[in-house]
Amino acid sequence: MKFNPFEEKPKSLESCLMDFKTMAGKSYNKLEASPYTRVRCILMNGTEYESVWFGHNFHRHVDDNDLKRTLALIRRNEQQQQKLISSLKPIDENLLETTIGYEQLAVDLTAFLAQHVKDKNVKDALDFALLEDFDHLYRYANMLESDMGAHAEDYVGDYTEIMPARPTIAHHRHPYDSVKNHIVNKNADPFDKCAVNIITAAEQQTMNYYMNLGAFYKTQRGREIYAEIAMVEEQHVTHYGSLIDPSASWFEMCLMHEYIECYLYYSMLCDESEPNVKKVWEMLLEQEIAHLHASAKNLKKYEKKEWQEVIPNGAFPELISFKSNKNYIRNILKDTVTNTALREGYIDTCKLDEKSDFYKYQKRVIKKDRDMASHLVINDHIERFGKDYRVEDKLSPIKELQDRTYDNTTLGRVIKKK
Repeated sequence: MKFNPFEEKPKSLESCLMDFKTMAGKSYNKLEASPYTRVRCILMNGTEYESVWFGHNFHRHVDDNDLKRTLALIRRNEQQQQKLISSLKPIDENLLETTIGYEQLAVDLTAFLAQHVKDKNVKDALDFALLEDFDHLYRYANMLESDMGAHAEDYVGDYTEIMPARPTIAHHRHPYDSVKNHIVNKNADPFDKCAVNIITAAEQQTMNYYMNLGAFYKTQRGREIYAEIAMVEEQHVTHYGSLIDPSASWFEMCLMHEYIECYLYYSMLCDESEPNVKKVWEMLLEQEIAHLHASAKNLKKYEKKEWQEVIPNGAFPELISFKSNKNYIRNILKDTVTNTALREGYIDTCKLDEKSDFYKYQKRVIKKDRDMASHLVINDHIERFGKDYRVEDKLSPIKELQDRTYDNTTLGRVIKKK
């Protein structure tokens, strides 16, 4: 029987508040815990950040102090939840090691969602950005070995391959091409509605992490690649955020946020292998159920709507489960590596006009290919070790990406002359 959070008896909002000792959770061991425990913690940290950010914006758009107080109480608890999840990160896990987790999350979450959504527009959006996050993982992994002598395979396990995809230098597109068509909530599949919100929050968390912490990296090269990839993450947040139905009211969006948090915590609880972290998911699920019921009451009080008008079937759709997606990613790589975005759709770069916005933007932001940080981190590794760092089960399906002594900067970017 599927879990329906609306059928659960909620705790009081006041009882959800935590003391500071509870907020200082016990961290997982970075070398002993499953790589997907790290991934789940990053996902839920980003989910809580999104909830807090949304709560503040909702607060600023209402003129009712009683409502503001309820929102403030919920948001205070969300902040506590975020602090607890952040404390699960080991003290000895550094900025770059955490980054490997961010990119593994982006890769395997995106691949999972892409294989389960019903809307072709949403699937195309996921498949497109998937290859870019996959390439980011490869570049950070090379920097990890060059700068720290550490190996990304020790952090991602045997779940995720590490190899080049659509080159990061080809990811820089005109802002106009990051806007896509949105879903329509009343017609959308329940999983699809959850998916577009989940992936937007996850990419937003990555964007914020790179924006804020990239400048603290210990080398100039590292600072530059964080800045470059942060700009790609900005594109991804716009790309995914445009998929969300903009017609929902603040109260409807609030209910959906709380529902998705319940859905994610229940998914993490069912998927988690680390006993201590599993207890955290269980506790936070109970708190989110209280938030959900409070949001349903607000919807009814202020908009005279029942929760079923926003979420017709409260039972959770298929749960999020982290697993290896190697074959799926290889197939997307083989079929779409040379694609770029063009307004609401996608196109092979060989079919683009040289006067297109893509090429105008590329010329504006890229002065010399060889000076781009995403390219230089691979060159640095090749010069030092004689080849790039990869973890491949077999050769790349793309011939242009098989040479481990050369970083391709033209694939998916430069029109081939006839």
